[in-house]
Amino acid sequence: MSGNGAGFTSRLASFIVNTDAAEIPGSAYEHAKVAFMDWLGVTFAGKDDPLVKILIEYADLVGGNEQATIIGHQRKRDVSSAALINGSASHALDYDDTLVSFLGHPSVTIFPALLALSEWKGMSGKDFLSAYLIGLQTGGTVGACASLDHYLAGWHATSTLGHLASAAACARLLGLSEQQTVYALGIAGTQASGLKRVFGTMCKPFHAGRSSQAGLMAALLAEKDFTSAQDILEGPQGFFEALRGKVNEDIVGLLGLGWDVVNLSQKYHASCHATHSPLEAALAVVKGENIRLDEIRSITVHASTLSLQAAGKTEPASGLEGKFSIPYCVANALLRGETGMQAFTDEKVNDPAVRSLMKKVQVINDPEMKALESLVELEVTGGRIFKAFSDILQQIPPLTVKQERVAAKFLDLCGPVLGKKRSQAVKDSIENLEKVVDMGDMAEGLA
Repeated sequence: MSGNGAGFTSRLASFIVNTDAAEIPGSAYEHAKVAFMDWLGVTFAGKDDPLVKILIEYADLVGGNEQATIIGHQRKRDVSSAALINGSASHALDYDDTLVSFLGHPSVTIFPALLALSEWKGMSGKDFLSAYLIGLQTGGTVGACASLDHYLAGWHATSTLGHLASAAACARLLGLSEQQTVYALGIAGTQASGLKRVFGTMCKPFHAGRSSQAGLMAALLAEKDFTSAQDILEGPQGFFEALRGKVNEDIVGLLGLGWDVVNLSQKYHASCHATHSPLEAALAVVKGENIRLDEIRSITVHASTLSLQAAGKTEPASGLEGKFSIPYCVANALLRGETGMQAFTDEKVNDPAVRSLMKKVQVINDPEMKALESLVELEVTGGRIFKAFSDILQQIPPLTVKQERVAAKFLDLCGPVLGKKRSQAVKDSIENLEKVVDMGDMAEGLA
């Protein structure tokens, strides 16, 4: 490849098509199963969100073949609608995983399309997991090349990169040729969109479902030799030139040598990931110094431009907006200690007690803070100031700890929907997913 990145799209296609599943480390598959369990848990938890009801009604309106399961709703719809609805449900609570290189949330853009396609085509669990790993790696590689310039320009990378990751994963699962895979990336790339302006509305989770749906569509069209550009990413007026970014040879050279899935960060607070470092740092100060809430005079949160763009709402009016408000998330964590789904209701966000504490929280843009880093300075009565730093993206636990924490999260989220016995059975199935012969059997059990 030349220095200007010629052939980048083709190299990605070659990686997608020619990577031998047997050469992917077993540990990567274990991480992928954790990711699927986490994704499925948050999908069940988000299944009754109002936007899901609207999307199901839309799918009913337009009709279609009953090919794939709508999770938690005892019905099937066409694969395209299933990817859209399940993907949107899984991001509705903003409780899903993130990946630094992806600049956002990868699993909600890949698993919905793969599950629908695997159910429809009767694919194996091993093929399902292999396609996920390859789609994730493709999205992470493009994201690392796009860099923060892409995100800071206003693009919601979960959506833009998700189109490509979903297309890559579906192309792999369908066994497309290299040329067809180039087309799939091109079809997905020309659809890629999603603006951060809509954060705090139904459109943010819609981005996840739409990108998964679009990637699936791209692969299915490419399978029929529907054409597109050969250089959608690196070409003139292509993805990078239009949406920011450029080919980075150092990153591209690592394709196939490592697996980004090990760097996935699962969430244990049900809010935007940009709120996690501030609330973790604030909790560390209060707990570490045994500070009473009535002693707090002020809390100053030093945050990055990226964090403020994602979670800079200072006056959230609803539970959904509270997920994107650093002041609310910090005040709520200190006041209640509950940062799961129950913390993000309209009633909780507008509670006078939390509003009073929020008035003491000031968030400033600090150029020293990178990505999702945060420094919290807490002043108490008498003038003493205590400080704590947190970088949630660097606090990724080992695989064994991840497995335990995600399993507990899964059972907590699914218990109210499936019941304890059924939730445990699904968890056990996921832990042995590589042995599943037909993903359709598993998918139908999720209705």
